[in-house]
Amino acid sequence: MMTVDLPETMRAVEISEHGGPDVLRLTERPVPKPGAGEVLIRVAHAGVNRPDAAQRGGTYAPPPGASDLPGLEASGHVAATGESVGEWSVGDAVCALLPGGGYAEYVVCPASHCLPVPTDMSLRAAACLPETFFTVWSNVFMRAHLEGGERFLVHGGSSGIGTTAIQLASAFGARVFATAGSADKCAACEKLGAERAINYREEDFVSILKGEGGADVVLDMVAGDYIARNLKAMAQDARLVIIAFLGGAKAEINFAPLMVNRQTITGSTLRPQSVEAKAKIARELRERVWPLLDAGRVAPVLDSEYDLEAAADAHRRMESSEHIGKISLKVAGG
Repeated sequence: MMTVDLPETMRAVEISEHGGPDVLRLTERPVPKPGAGEVLIRVAHAGVNRPDAAQRGGTYAPPPGASDLPGLEASGHVAATGESVGEWSVGDAVCALLPGGGYAEYVVCPASHCLPVPTDMSLRAAACLPETFFTVWSNVFMRAHLEGGERFLVHGGSSGIGTTAIQLASAFGARVFATAGSADKCAACEKLGAERAINYREEDFVSILKGEGGADVVLDMVAGDYIARNLKAMAQDARLVIIAFLGGAKAEINFAPLMVNRQTITGSTLRPQSVEAKAKIARELRERVWPLLDAGRVAPVLDSEYDLEAAADAHRRMESSEHIGKISLKVAGG
């Protein structure tokens, strides 16, 4: 194992019990050690995501073998490498998709889930890339096969997922539509590349998309009664991808129109997927998306940042849904 001098313990934020943001507690933990094929990252910044809140609330358990600490993405520098790690060296600046453990000064993850910090990008911004870019790429492009010229609808357009999806879909030539809950959020979506942002409090996305010929791909994190509405808003041979269920996990659907229009409903969660599956997503991102980041054509939208010990405040901000883009934690700076 290649390493630098490391402390024995680190600061971390743990979930003391399931509940609201106040259950997040600053603690001290042993510094983890990388195994074969893994790297240890000295964390500079960590992204904050809704799955973290779901884990805090007791509805999204870590997969077997993963850290019990929240945090699914981070940036920083490689502090140690395990056996059979050839691509990364101690000192390399990376951002990484994590199985957990990002709310800490050090975290271990598979080396194949790390990506280089894009050219001229801050570590704070880089920490906000992995979770949303892995999610959007794998669902919109690998599962739903969005192509240039197709009509793409994303709900929650001002969220971290939404702002990423708008930029990537636009960069690859799709016609982008987004829903959001305020005039400011709609304006932010259009600034990022949506040709039409729909204020769902005032307008009906179904009628608007029907007027455009129907969506070819829909990325939905609401589910519930949105599922039937999505199908009505979709064109023939269209694909609906569900990645969360903020509006409920159950719905009543008339499958007859789906069959007539040859529509597809699919969905996925990222965290439980295998190391190999995530490594494949990482390879595609590096080949297809990282050049866009290096060139400055797409970038994470940054909302706010909190110190590690203020993780509860970061969760309150996220759950208020007032944010536009990504929320992060400052762990070691950079």
